[in-house]
Amino acid sequence: MNIDDSPVRHQDQKSTQPAPQSAKSAKSVDDSSGQVHFGDLRRLTPISRSFGFDRGQPVDRYYIEHFLAQQAAAIHGRVLEIGEDHYTRRFGGERVRQSDVLDLPQRHNANATITADLTNAGHLPSALFDCIIFTQTLQFIYDVQATVATLHRLLRSGGVLLATFPTISQICRFDMDRWGDYWRFTDAAVARLLGDYFGPGQVEVVAHGNVLVAASFLYGLAAHELDPAELDYCDPDYQFLITARAIKQ
Repeated sequence: MNIDDSPVRHQDQKSTQPAPQSAKSAKSVDDSSGQVHFGDLRRLTPISRSFGFDRGQPVDRYYIEHFLAQQAAAIHGRVLEIGEDHYTRRFGGERVRQSDVLDLPQRHNANATITADLTNAGHLPSALFDCIIFTQTLQFIYDVQATVATLHRLLRSGGVLLATFPTISQICRFDMDRWGDYWRFTDAAVARLLGDYFGPGQVEVVAHGNVLVAASFLYGLAAHELDPAELDYCDPDYQFLITARAIKQ
């Protein structure tokens, strides 16, 4: 199946209007010589290795949390989240009847109500959840097809998967050293992967970011160190993060 024929809707976040020319970006190039002034960024190590958490809200969280806020109405009934239920409680509130947390058995997560490997979870009953929040997780799982098949099976009819995927990111050393950090995803990959399981017209995929956003995240800067116009500008050739909503028929 060609991706052009994939049964999904693609769109780039906000619009691809000409890039905003802030005072900061206007001063980044010396027009007379064509030389770039790297300033604090001429370095071989990042400013922060902790994804910007030590400086404020990480850049990827800006898009993740905006996405979940926009999709908050879908977070209701019985909801599954991976690792913790922070987003379930924050964006679902009183609409959530039951909150479940899934984690791997070897992580010994005291907050987990379900321990399972999503690639081999045949012991879990089908049609359990009205919503699954699956943010920045699939890159750590080698068998992505088996994982998406399980997520689809765990949803009830009409249930919604709210997922995010990294496109440009540093490796997470904690995860790499324990179970692996395998993948980065484009909007085409997410659209095809989810479309194969959720079916025609049931998947909406959105790309976010631009070269400044991607570079800022790699250096470990925080979201507040960029202007809103810089964060909201989308360049489809420099996708930074993908958000996706998929509905089970």
